Amino acid sequence: MLLLALDTATPAVTVALHDGTRVLAESRQVDARRHGELLLPAVDRVLAEAGHKLDAVSDIVVGVGPGPYTGLRVGLVTAATFGAALGVPVHGLCTLDGLAYASGLTEPFVVATDARRKEVYWARYGDSRTRLTEPAVDRPADLADQVAGVPAVGAGAVLYDTVFTGVRREAPEHQSAAALAELAARKLAAGEELLPPRPLYLRRPDAQVPANYKVVTPR
Repeated sequence: MLLLALDTATPAVTVALHDGTRVLAESRQVDARRHGELLLPAVDRVLAEAGHKLDAVSDIVVGVGPGPYTGLRVGLVTAATFGAALGVPVHGLCTLDGLAYASGLTEPFVVATDARRKEVYWARYGDSRTRLTEPAVDRPADLADQVAGVPAVGAGAVLYDTVFTGVRREAPEHQSAAALAELAARKLAAGEELLPPRPLYLRRPDAQVPANYKVVTPR
């Protein structure tokens, strides 16, 4: 196996290469506005560092979110394009699961990322590999009674630490493709079925057609 992992569902543009046993190389750059610009150079950099060509990749895993519309689709479209060009399977994994796995926590906790609009994407976990609830998007204030004092990781938890009072600041704030790749490799080796590579948006995109928009056609 030579697994290429990538995720653009958070401000981190992150790529990793995994050989089924260990991570060979990883790149992570945090820039919420340059996903499209940074992703392909990151793929090239990771492949070069690991000493492999793209055509050696046997599997692709991509974070499916939840995440903001524009950033998330950069990774999904890139993964789908690579998969079609190489003729290899493309697997999806929940982005929150990657963050949970990277935390290494063995106790119940929550993961929260910044969903903008003063909201967070979040889910509950029994440990770093076991998600207990479906991902959701909510205002932090609406979660106060549920998450107060509960261990929490992710940029959303750090941003709203008056609500997520159990935030673990030593854990990664943003996604790591290395953790995503490691989790995917373990799941595939165990014969577990991964998600289809389809976006988990949870809400409508920010950009919308104006309600009173009129189509103008030439006479």
